[in-house]
Amino acid sequence: MIFRILEDQYAERAKVAKAAEKAGKAADRRFMQLALTLGRRGLGRTGTNPAVGAVLVKDGVIVGRGWTQDGGRPHAEVEALARAGAAARGATLYVTLEPCSHHGRSPPCADAIIAAGVARVVSAIEDPNPLVGGQGHAKLRAAGIAVDLGLCAEEAARDHAGHLLRVREKRPHVVLKLAVSTDDKIAAAGHKTVAITGEEVRLRVHLLRAQSDAILVGIGTVLADDPELTVRLPGMAAQSPTRVVLDRSLRIPGDSRLVHSARTTPLWLMASDIAEAAAATRLGAAGAQVIHVADCEATPGLDLPAVLRALSDKGVTRLLVEGGARVASAFVAAKLADEIWLLRGDKTIGEGGVDALDGLPLTAITQSPAWRARSSERLGPDILTIYEPT
Repeated sequence: MIFRILEDQYAERAKVAKAAEKAGKAADRRFMQLALTLGRRGLGRTGTNPAVGAVLVKDGVIVGRGWTQDGGRPHAEVEALARAGAAARGATLYVTLEPCSHHGRSPPCADAIIAAGVARVVSAIEDPNPLVGGQGHAKLRAAGIAVDLGLCAEEAARDHAGHLLRVREKRPHVVLKLAVSTDDKIAAAGHKTVAITGEEVRLRVHLLRAQSDAILVGIGTVLADDPELTVRLPGMAAQSPTRVVLDRSLRIPGDSRLVHSARTTPLWLMASDIAEAAAATRLGAAGAQVIHVADCEATPGLDLPAVLRALSDKGVTRLLVEGGARVASAFVAAKLADEIWLLRGDKTIGEGGVDALDGLPLTAITQSPAWRARSSERLGPDILTIYEPT
């Protein structure tokens, strides 16, 4: 009988311990999800620094939270520690990227975490930056802080994709946006612009612009539409990304809206080495910056990998590609798109309309084993499907 009683007691204790462990894991995930949400506030605003989120929790209560501030300083961890004050001692820090361990424009976040007396750090992913690369976590562990790594790692890697690619491959994360009709067209005959999608899509696209470091189009789009490529959401005009135009021969008109606004919102013109010096001088005087890159050896036009390297060198980590069928097709064919936002409207354009991809069917994305649909949602009458490489 005594053994039966003991077995029951052990079973009950194991059940309670398992329930507590499950509750603890659920709480960890909830707080990390909050850190990820906070980090996204900095997308497109932190320069070359990753947009990190951080949450400090003590006895189940949030005592501090932060995200990387505009321009990349202060870092998220420092913001959260400052808000927590003395309450940080003995707390758990949830952070979406490994805390830095090196001296840059500010002291290491790992040192600040140690000095504040944080007891545990839950970190989503390791930073591939060779100046950090596991050293931040190692420094925390050496100071007696418990470090758990890998919670919500997939989401964090997606949020920090621009930083990860810039470090590993010297190029930005590329999001290709396509708005297509029911018959897979992006414009009417003669490249005439038509409203394919509605207001909900417009708002989402402008938010996507605000979360990008730069937005890229081809010279064909500029000549056809004379766009401004700014963020037109209330109170967010200052978050307009740098505008980038693939303009091999510098054909952009001096009276275009892009050139006219070059002194208020940066305009970079990617041109061939053989572009006329006089045109570059004239456009430079108007406020645009001309960046010379190599031509592609295999096909006409600029070398896209060279374009991406040049943008990465200038600090771009998140690039939104919005420009025309030729540009979209070139990025797809070169396998340089990391995400494709396919926005399908409910309108039909009909015969003579411009195909979404120049020289490729849209099924090269929608029915290709090289791509998979990550998510899909309805925006008013339209549907957004996000594709990513398999």
